[in-house]
Amino acid sequence: MSVLRSASSALARLVARRAKDQGQLGDNGSFAKRAASRSAVETSAGEAGEAGSVAAKAVSGSAGSAGSASAATRVRKSTSLWKDYKQLSKLRLSMLVTATATAGYVAASTDDIDWRGCGWTSLGTMLCSSAANALNQIYEVKNDAKMTRTAIRPLPAGRMSKAHALAFALVTGATGVYVLLDRVNGTTAALGGANIALYAMVYTPLKQISIVNTWVGAVVGALPPLMGWAGALGELDVGACLLAAGLYFWQLPHFMALAWMSRKDYAAGGYRMLSLVDPTGKRTAACALRNCMYLFPLGALSTWLGITSPYFAYESAFITAGMLLTAANFYARPSTGNARILFRASLLHLPVFMGAFLLHRIPNTGIERREVLMEHARLLFGGDGLGMTGGGGGQARASVRHPSIYRESKPDAGLADRKTWETRVLNPWIFPTPGGALRGAIGDFKQNEPDEEQ
Repeated sequence: MSVLRSASSALARLVARRAKDQGQLGDNGSFAKRAASRSAVETSAGEAGEAGSVAAKAVSGSAGSAGSASAATRVRKSTSLWKDYKQLSKLRLSMLVTATATAGYVAASTDDIDWRGCGWTSLGTMLCSSAANALNQIYEVKNDAKMTRTAIRPLPAGRMSKAHALAFALVTGATGVYVLLDRVNGTTAALGGANIALYAMVYTPLKQISIVNTWVGAVVGALPPLMGWAGALGELDVGACLLAAGLYFWQLPHFMALAWMSRKDYAAGGYRMLSLVDPTGKRTAACALRNCMYLFPLGALSTWLGITSPYFAYESAFITAGMLLTAANFYARPSTGNARILFRASLLHLPVFMGAFLLHRIPNTGIERREVLMEHARLLFGGDGLGMTGGGGGQARASVRHPSIYRESKPDAGLADRKTWETRVLNPWIFPTPGGALRGAIGDFKQNEPDEEQ
């Protein structure tokens, strides 16, 4: 019995030990499962975090790209608007107009040019010209749309509304006139306002009515030099008219050549031009040739008026002769090619003419220019004039003294300055007129002629 109890007890302990071992294994399996589960959860959370981070970066990148695209769009719009304003104001034409006003200001100035005043005059002129050109395009939208040369402008192309263009014209025009009135003087401001009105209210509608529009447009183009002259002096004199005449006569060959080159375009746009009623081109070319001839005396007149030195008289004649030859060629053989040659010659003529004018200008000393002109006329057509004596040429050259026609612009203007001016302006030997040169030659001959009594 005791053996049996011992065997039963050993068997029971063995069974219990096995059960315990199985329980521990079960616990270890659950632990492994729980660990695997936690690892899977953590992995999923990490992947989710990484995905979220990637998504956040993608959203952030999209927002940045959208912002960059918006900025680029704004830049493009600003650039496009600036280009439209350039076309609306006809920037290159306005710059040319401004250059002629600047030339007028400098030509009318003394030795000490007021560059600040010149800058204000130029700015006001630029704004007035921009306003006039904008008003011109507002009026001619339908006409411009029919022409190849102008169909790409902002209004006919539909890139800008009429209201927008009108606002631009009002702002630039009002600002330009105000600048001229406040910073320069009333005469210049009045000329600026008159130029806007004449261009927008007379010349522009006349283009569709009569061929006379070209001559009216030439008057408009002749006003800016007067604005510059008035800006420097506060008034106009015969010197200002001479410079304006140069611009007037220059414009007609320039625009006649353009009218012949673009006659089909002008016909399509409904404009009235001389080239459209001139099948052969002879009338158009003759008008250009005549006005080139009218430019010839201006160099001599500017010298006789004391505006420029004698060198300009010769240079002006040489410069004008070049354009005259191209106009004569156009008249002899009217064609688009010859009209284009004249057009290019006119583009070269104006800056060279203006440059030579300013290079040889005589500073304005407040002289009575009409009296200077009369004195030179007396020199040319008879009489001793200008105090010339019957002695030799050397004595004649030294005897030029005319304080009566010299009005001092400054209280401290001295006799030396007066004599210098008289020698530069009034001495016929520096600028030999036929009469002055002939009398000087005769005087020299008489001085050296042997005495018959000897």
